[in-house]
Amino acid sequence: PDNDTIIKISKIFNVSVDYLLGNEPQVDNSSSSKYVKIPVLGYVAAGIPMDAIEDIIDWEEIPAEMAKYGEYFGLVINGDSMEPTMCKGDIVIVKKQSDVDSGDIAIVIINGDEGTCKKVVKHETGLSLISYNPSYPPMFYTWQEVENLPVTINGKVVELRRKF
Repeated sequence: PDNDTIIKISKIFNVSVDYLLGNEPQVDNSSSSKYVKIPVLGYVAAGIPMDAIEDIIDWEEIPAEMAKYGEYFGLVINGDSMEPTMCKGDIVIVKKQSDVDSGDIAIVIINGDEGTCKKVVKHETGLSLISYNPSYPPMFYTWQEVENLPVTINGKVVELRRKF
C-alpha cells in the first residue's frame, strides 16, 4: 500500500507505521501494558561453544520502553564458564546487534553454528572471548580468523535473570 494507506491502517489498529513495516516489535499502547514479550530462543553455551539453536522454548517480558530501541531475545545459559555471575539455567536478555564494545558480554557465534556467551575483549591483533570462571582459558582469534571462521557477534547481553 502507499504511504497514506499505511498511515491510515496504523491509526485504525493503534500501532506505529514502523510496526506495520516490520521494523519494531509490537508494543501494546494501552496504559495497562508496560511490557513486551520476547522469545527465549534456546540454550547458549557458557563453556565450550555449542550448536546455536533457535527454537522458542519460553517467553520473557521486557519493558515496552526498552523494546522501542532494538530487537531483543532471551537465551538459557548452559554451562559453567561464566560462573559465579551466570549459572546454568539463568536466562540472559540479549539485544540483537552485530558489534559490541570491548569489555561487553556478548553472544558470539563461532564457525557459523556454535554459540557461546563470553566477555569480548578487542585487541590490535584480534579478539579474546573471556570466561569469568578461571578454569576456562581465554579463546583468542586473530582478525583474519574472525573473518574466515567466521566469528560473529549475535548480540549484547543486557540483563541476567535467575529463577528459583
